[in-house]
Amino acid sequence: MKRKYELSVRGEFCAAHRLDGYPGNCKNTHGHNWGVTAYVLCQALDGLGMGLDFREIKLLLREALADLDHSCLNDLAPFSQQNPTAENIARHLFQDLSRRLAQRAPGAQVSRVRIAETPGAEVTYWEEP
Repeated sequence: MKRKYELSVRGEFCAAHRLDGYPGNCKNTHGHNWGVTAYVLCQALDGLGMGLDFREIKLLLREALADLDHSCLNDLAPFSQQNPTAENIARHLFQDLSRRLAQRAPGAQVSRVRIAETPGAEVTYWEEP
């Protein structure tokens, strides 16, 4: 039996966006306090009994979110060809965190990323192997 551990950390960032082509108020630039939960899978534990130090995952998430924080997401390269919807932001962060994690902790992998645009509206993104 293969063991798997899923660790998660939370972060947040503040950013504005607009949804070009949207038929309602969201077509106008507006802001959110975005909540982010990153989930990381580990199979092996180190000598201390940890799959990966939470501090390391938090650091990677903070680095990824710093690129988005206090910006207008529409002005950033990842969203130059697509609306910065919660779905697209979740996919972007999943891929960004996956790259960062692969460089620092090759035995671990991002399993999913959840984005909350508001307290009652969330999206989760993952990729099937």
